Amino acid sequence: MTLFKTLFFGSLLLTYTLPTLAFDYLQTLPEQPPIPADNPQNNQKIALGKRLFFDKQLLGINSKISCNNCHNLAEGGDDNLALSPGQNGKTTQRSTPSLWNIGFQTVLYWDGRTKSLEAQTLDHLRNPVISRWPHIGALVDHLNQSADYQQAFRNAFPADKNAFNGISGANIARAISSFERSLLTPNSPFDRYIAGDKTALSASAQRGIQAFNDAGCLACHFGANFAGPAPGPALKMGDGFYELFPNNLGSDYEQQYGLINDAGLFEFTGNPGERFMWRVPPLRGIALTAPYFHNGSVATLEEAIRVMGKVQFNKNISTTDVQDISAFLRSLTGEIAQKKHHP
Repeated sequence: MTLFKTLFFGSLLLTYTLPTLAFDYLQTLPEQPPIPADNPQNNQKIALGKRLFFDKQLLGINSKISCNNCHNLAEGGDDNLALSPGQNGKTTQRSTPSLWNIGFQTVLYWDGRTKSLEAQTLDHLRNPVISRWPHIGALVDHLNQSADYQQAFRNAFPADKNAFNGISGANIARAISSFERSLLTPNSPFDRYIAGDKTALSASAQRGIQAFNDAGCLACHFGANFAGPAPGPALKMGDGFYELFPNNLGSDYEQQYGLINDAGLFEFTGNPGERFMWRVPPLRGIALTAPYFHNGSVATLEEAIRVMGKVQFNKNISTTDVQDISAFLRSLTGEIAQKKHHP
């Protein structure tokens, strides 16, 4: 059973079908993402997570990179590279995604294989491309040598009696994840527009909302983070919202941009039914995160729109619609508190 929902945006009329479960396809960014019961937010924990995020020694005594090298919080939350440089001349398998608004993602990584930020953080710390530590215990021992870190962990986790000075792999992950959940980009032009400020969007961006819907994009890219259902009745944290990419096989873009060189979730699970399945990526802040797609193969937002039209829907999106959709997507760039999130 479906319901029809109609929205008016100035002179623009949008009509589309919605599942019976109530959620808005177009909505402002909520004030905060879902917070897990076993990792409640507090200021001390967020401050500790921030410190770890910018500390190169989190990733090894001789590490030349911190989390911020790949996830630059002074800009789009990524590094604007196709693949990211890691430790000892290694590079990442896929393009680094943005961390802004990541707390709204129900699963993590491009392929959605990890169910929580905490699990993803521990996975990073075990990954030799990212971390130089032989195991997480070595990192814990290193942090325990710092009186400052000892106090910071005790302040952040005062009730934890099972970890010496509160320092453990689990608490490192909890602190970093708490910090990442604080990374929000509210008050975008789009947010102001649907909240009632009809001057917040250009005429092109307003047309772009309709063109985005007409092209079929809204079927997957909707909700608080334009990545599918907001966490709630329709989708729980840890439940993935996936799409086949490419969906329309055989276009010239496949070879041009290497779109079928990586089989998505299948690479992790080996399940033939998950070949070319990917977590639907969020679109907030997308104007800041070129190059695009899991392999960083597409340099511009406009070209990414053309590619998506063809490989997902077998549509050649007109130049005018590409420009309008681009204007709409650029309106999803919210406020980035650079000073707040820089050491």
